[in-house]
Amino acid sequence: MVLAQMRSSPVCSSRCEPPETMLTPEELKQLKRLHIQAGRRVDSPFAGGYRSAFRGRGMEFEEVRPYVPGDDVRHIDWNVTARVGLPHVKEFREERELCLQLVLDVSGSVGFGSGGTDGRTDKRLQIARLAGALAYAAIRNGDQVGLMTFTDKVERFLPPRKSRGHAWAVMRSAFERSATGKATDLAGALSEVGRHLRRRAVVCVLSDFVSDSDYSRELAILARRHRVNCFLVHDPLEAQMPDIGLVDVEDAETGRRVLVDTAQWRGVHSVDARIREIRRLGVHPSAVGTNDDPFAHLMRHFRRLEQTR
Repeated sequence: MVLAQMRSSPVCSSRCEPPETMLTPEELKQLKRLHIQAGRRVDSPFAGGYRSAFRGRGMEFEEVRPYVPGDDVRHIDWNVTARVGLPHVKEFREERELCLQLVLDVSGSVGFGSGGTDGRTDKRLQIARLAGALAYAAIRNGDQVGLMTFTDKVERFLPPRKSRGHAWAVMRSAFERSATGKATDLAGALSEVGRHLRRRAVVCVLSDFVSDSDYSRELAILARRHRVNCFLVHDPLEAQMPDIGLVDVEDAETGRRVLVDTAQWRGVHSVDARIREIRRLGVHPSAVGTNDDPFAHLMRHFRRLEQTR
């Protein structure tokens, strides 16, 4: 159950760069502010944390050749050796470039927020800030970055590329409130992004993880092929509403209205329960409140990943 509806506008084709007119003046101001903040914060421990936590693939298989004295026996290809009767070893080439794929929830439920520290932050804006910071860090590190936004369908897809212009397009798309759908199909989005990614990538899913479908299977499959990080964005008001009596609320995704006794309100989807479920699937989860500093939170997330490595 969510308490606010989300404004919608026509969606742009995934092949074109979104015009600035699709952003409200306030959203455009916020995007420019993020660009300045990201530039300053990425040239700080933020950048080092990103590089340490999200390293490239390291060594990529290139070919098999006959063994010569001095080769590392750990690289012997036993299948080829058994087939031809002579020892062969695998050759690798260094591959440092990283592919970062952002998956953003823009459904109706993320339009809710109690204002955060600045009085205007909702879950949708916090998701955009996190995505913008990650995109900026990726491009400053020379990595590819791509974007997928979804509701009950894929709203927009930008394939991973490596250029400042593309990173700017990703950040602008993250801030746009142009979704045509309102419901949430997280399972469908995870399945779709898995089909698009041809090489191993770092996938960052930013959502409140309140979905109409069970996404456990799709998330587990994606985690087996890629390094998946989930940022569960939530608002404190979802867990405990102030006691103001009976309130008529409307579900932003279904439009259904219901009378709620705020004295008895308890969030039906606790943050801790969602985090435990995501971690059980072999994914690195992190809970981000609308009143949190997104840059500081990402730095803490990177530090935890580096310690895990």
